[in-house]
This record gives sequence, C-alpha cells and structure tokens, in this order.
Amino acid sequence: MSLSMKPATPCTFPTTTRPAKHVSVRCCTLTQTAVRPLKMSLDTHQPAVKSWENLLDPLDYDPMASLFTSRAVKLGNKWKEYLGVKNWEGLLDPLDENLRGEILRYGSFVEAAYRSFNFDSSSSSYGACRYPKSTLLARSGLHQTGYRLTRHLRATSGIRLPRWVEMAPNWVATKSSWIGYVAVCQDKEEIARLGRRDVVIALRGTATGLEWLENFRATLTPVPNADTEPTHHDDGDGDDSEPMVETGFLSLYTSGTDEVPSLQEMVREEISRLLQTYGDQPLSLTITGHSLGAALATLTAYDIKTTFKRAPMVTVMSFGGPRVGNRSFRCQLEKQGTKVLRIVNSDDLITKVPGFVLEEEDADVPKDQNVYVAGLPSWIQKRVEDTQWVYAEVGRELKLRSRSCPYLKNINVATCHDLKTYLHLVNYS
Repeated sequence: MSLSMKPATPCTFPTTTRPAKHVSVRCCTLTQTAVRPLKMSLDTHQPAVKSWENLLDPLDYDPMASLFTSRAVKLGNKWKEYLGVKNWEGLLDPLDENLRGEILRYGSFVEAAYRSFNFDSSSSSYGACRYPKSTLLARSGLHQTGYRLTRHLRATSGIRLPRWVEMAPNWVATKSSWIGYVAVCQDKEEIARLGRRDVVIALRGTATGLEWLENFRATLTPVPNADTEPTHHDDGDGDDSEPMVETGFLSLYTSGTDEVPSLQEMVREEISRLLQTYGDQPLSLTITGHSLGAALATLTAYDIKTTFKRAPMVTVMSFGGPRVGNRSFRCQLEKQGTKVLRIVNSDDLITKVPGFVLEEEDADVPKDQNVYVAGLPSWIQKRVEDTQWVYAEVGRELKLRSRSCPYLKNINVATCHDLKTYLHLVNYS
C-alpha cells in the first residue's frame, strides 16, 4: 500500500470540534505546522522510555502528540462495521478514514502501555507500572480520552529456573511483570460518539528476559479446557485436529504464582465484573496489542468468548503480531464470532514467524486447494504437517510496507517492527 504524501505537501492533522491551537512538530523529514486539541501535548517532564523493541527511533516526531483525537468522528450505528462485523469488507483497500482513526486510537492505547512500563533494570521496581490507574493515560500522553482504567494486568512466565538465577540481574530473573491494563469508556459524549460503551484491553510487547525465552518456545500445544470438537478441514486431507497455540504465548497467558494470579485469571475476573455492571448496555470488548501483546490479545479474545457464552462483540486489533495457533484454532475463532484485524508491515519479520503456514485463505485460491511452501516435495510437506510447527494466519490483514515510505529513517529489522512505524504507516497510508 503506497503512501499518498508528496514532498511538497505538508503533513496535516484534521481539526476537531474542541478549541485548538497551532503547534510546530517535526513530521517525517519536514518541519510543519499541525493542529491539535488543547491538553493533548505530552508531559514534557516524563523521562524517555527505552525498550528492547524500540532500539532505533524510526521517526523524527512523536505520533502520540496528535493521533488520538485527530479523527474523532461520530460512528453512530455503524460502529459494528468498524469492529469487523462484516469482516471489514470494503474498508481496507483503500483504507476507510473512520477505520483509520479507530486503528490509530487503539494503537495509542498500546503506546501508552509501553510508556507506562518501567524498563530500568537497575530499579527495584523493574517490570512494574510507573503510574497509578488514575493518572496512567494522562501521564502517558493520552488526555481527554473518555476512558478510565479499571485494572492493571500482569503476565507471568511458566519457565522454571534454577535457584542461582535469583542472583542474576532483574531483567533475567523477573518472572512476573506488568503487561497492560483494562480501561472502560465512561464519558457520555465519547459513548455517544462511539455508539456504545467500549472496554479496551491494551497489551505491550516483549520486555523481560523470560518473555523473550517464552517467545522462542515455538512448538504448538493444545489449548486447555477448549470446549470444542475436532475440526474437519474442507481440503479433504482427513486431518482432524484440536485447537493448538504457541507454547510460550500460552505459558505467559495461563501461568501464575502464589502471589500473582495469571493473566488469564485477571482478565476473566475483570470481564466478569464489567459484564455484570454494563451487560445491559450496548457494549464492545476491543483487545489491542503489539508484537507479543498482539499474540496475547488473540489468546485473550479466544478465552473471553470461550468462557463467557453471552459475551458482547469481541474484536482484536493487533500490530506487528506473530502467528498464534493452528488451523483448528483459527476455525474456532471464526466459529465463536471473534473478529481479528491484523495490521502487518510486510517488511516486519516478526509477522512471518513462528513455524510454517501450509494453507492460506486467499481470494485468488480456491478454498479446497492448499497453498504449499514453494519447492517442498509432497513427502516433506506431509512430514511438516505431522510436526507441531504448522500455523495458520487468523482474521483479516491490513498490509502496509515501510520501504514504500520515503519519510521513514533507519529502515532495518528493529524499526520495521516498531509500533511508532506502524502508527505512522497507518496514518499516512
């Protein structure tokens, strides 16, 4: 998807109905004047946050400074379309402006999760959240969102380490760390604009040493307590399988300690409480994440729809997410009505792992025909299928390409995966 920006044309941000002022920002490689709402500027006293997933800054400006309310239009009774009730048909190519604004809005919630995480491994509070619930969004750069945080979320690694690791640095030995939050739209005007009350679960990407190790546990493992029947595939290969997902992702979602409940338990408890409180209102659950957070967002959505039979509409908006599960897992997601929009940078290697994909749903390929890995003989194909390395892509894909944008700097593996790169490409695609 090529960008429509021209070097001679300044980048502009649409105005809103709120009072506005002009400020100069550094956008792409040009210095321009943009319009943004009052109180949307970042906290200049906030210390810079550095993470392993933000090794090099791909942009000369801060996308959070203007993206959150730049396209605040009333969605009305069409809100379900923007959350995928019709699988985003007719909205992705070209990208619908209202959908673009919603993608950027949810991406900003994930960026707030990154900014709130304590990456300082020398700190005694390494791996914790830097801000209390009452001020997290504002201190992360998101003012006047209309949302209120209701719960902090933590993820715990299930990897068993030897005792001597307790003497290692924090980034090595930390088993449980803050990974995101649950927020609920409480502002009446914002609820009216959205057409419903929205619940957001925002999850950051990989940060700790054990999270990195979990990422590499790439074999598939059955989803526990999956209330499903074996999936019969239409391709006639006779392969009946149960839902399976990446071992490391499932470990981070389901593992807990005596002191810290699992991410799964936290999510279930909070969603149960929110459904009891707001279940009689128009309600949506939107789960968004980047990288590891995108994978966990998909697992979270699957678990919510499996656990709560009367759950409202559940949508995943993922940025730069890896593959999560097998074909049976994908089929169960579709069967339960979970909607997944994967925002993918085709230059981002993380979106191409783990495992192999031996079948793709493609408009140009008949549904009863497999798309095999190029060059592999049939007997190798069969061997691969018998392993626990065969994954399937889920949901719909919004494909972007960083190399088609002349305004990004430092195009490399790290910057192609950076969340700010994704927000920039969505904003100007």
